[in-house]
Amino acid sequence: MHRLRPESNGLPPVPGEAACRTIGLSLPDTFAALVGQEHAGRADEFARLFIQRADEVVADLTVLFESVPETIERLRRRGISLGIVSTKFRHRIEAILERENLLDAFDVIVGGEDVSAHKPGPTGLLTAVERLGSTPASTLYVGDSVIDAETAKRASVPFVAILSGTTPKEAFRDYPVCRVLKSLSELLALEDC
Repeated sequence: MHRLRPESNGLPPVPGEAACRTIGLSLPDTFAALVGQEHAGRADEFARLFIQRADEVVADLTVLFESVPETIERLRRRGISLGIVSTKFRHRIEAILERENLLDAFDVIVGGEDVSAHKPGPTGLLTAVERLGSTPASTLYVGDSVIDAETAKRASVPFVAILSGTTPKEAFRDYPVCRVLKSLSELLALEDC
């Protein structure tokens, strides 16, 4: 079976830092960002191999931060509707949430297969807002990457950055960010945005 190591497939090696900067991008955009447009003809192969490997490992290897279940439960007790917008496939997200007994906590999940234009395009986020019966101005989008920040900006949805991912605080300085929090649990103390 092929692995996703670019150099084993005749592509230039990719530093881990560069790979982290693609978190949240669609597979075609990730491929272009990592190896350049000169290899665009191999994007479909990359997507196929990525999806194959993700089907094998993502659900089993995904571990939630310790504070996530309690934070989600407390937000729900406050009557807050919750949704997920991701470029990841919805069935993988649902499998993880089901395993963690959190699937019923979310009112909407918009995965990569649910929209034709992925983040940072606003389609997925605006779809979730609509399905929640909300408006962009009365919704809060929480994310951990500049792709999330750009998505919120394009959708005109207030944004809170969480630093639990690989993106440093400085990376958000060029975006309209309501707050920058160290962890998801800090949302519980958020008064306004």
